Amino acid sequence: MVHVSAIVSPDWVIKRLKEDPDRMVIVDVSFHLSKPEEGRKAYLKGHLPGAVYVDLERDLSGDTGTHGGRHPLPAPETIAKMLGDIGIDHKTAVVVYDDNGGMFAARFWWQLRYLGHTSVYVLDGGLSNWVKEGHDITSEVPKPVPRKFVPKPQEDELLDAKQVRERIGRPGSTLIDAREKARYAGETEPLDHKAGHIPGAKNYFWKGNLREDGKWKSHEKLKEHYASLNPKSEIVVYCGSGVSACPNVLGLKEAGFKNVKLYAGSWSDWISYADNPVATGEE
Repeated sequence: MVHVSAIVSPDWVIKRLKEDPDRMVIVDVSFHLSKPEEGRKAYLKGHLPGAVYVDLERDLSGDTGTHGGRHPLPAPETIAKMLGDIGIDHKTAVVVYDDNGGMFAARFWWQLRYLGHTSVYVLDGGLSNWVKEGHDITSEVPKPVPRKFVPKPQEDELLDAKQVRERIGRPGSTLIDAREKARYAGETEPLDHKAGHIPGAKNYFWKGNLREDGKWKSHEKLKEHYASLNPKSEIVVYCGSGVSACPNVLGLKEAGFKNVKLYAGSWSDWISYADNPVATGEE
């Protein structure tokens, strides 16, 4: 079967825009975790022509509480209204990008897929690659034509802490931690109050999906990257707050893995339950 990639080139975007501009929405989700306003400021300075801006914390995350992690998913109807307001319905092709290696773009990609929208693509190399290839950017902010987005949550693609706990040591399930090695091993923890990882999890830092130039690895190279995993296993991916896990979900899907789930609350949710076990070091 021919592999159809969700990673698309600038030329692909330009061609699709020429073919059917009214049925494509381009979304800029550039963001900086330590400086939440910087992404929007960068967007206003320059973005792909026609791109609308979506904010990780205001638009793609719900309210934080005792549990749920640092970037909990918003209610489906809440994000559905936002998507409709920026011109997306189930007949709209969506291209999303950031200038952060694809981490936030992958989160948006996952959230649309979770809500039942399959025609969503990630721009390879993001904004910097678009500019590098000589394409124009603009500071003009578009006025989207609202549409009605009807959410159809794919509940089997999402897990909570209880469901993850049940999978520790379960044959046929593999946990993947997408954070950098030092955080996974518990050597450092700059964001959460407890260091370490979920027992049994394997470490696949999310940037392992990328080439040195910041573009995504090919289908074949991603298959090599995940070659030690059983393609028949259920793969459960988490990170610190459910954001950088999403490039691994995308990378695994690109590599041909079918049964991939996201623990959206991730480590920041896991440690909010005092009785959840914690491991450190290598596994």
